[in-house]
Amino acid sequence: MAYKITDECISCGACEPECPVNAISEGEGKYVIDPDTCIACGACAEVCPVGAPVED
Repeated sequence: MAYKITDECISCGACEPECPVNAISEGEGKYVIDPDTCIACGACAEVCPVGAPVED
């Protein structure tokens, strides 16, 4: 089950370097996770200050 980033995202970028498979990129207004690449490790959710990444 891949993670997705909700509208709570403040585009701080904390999650992007934590992703071990580079599934996170900057989108328009918020970061996005490629569900086909995501391995659901939860590293992004652990570092997010606003809890934007959630299991989809």
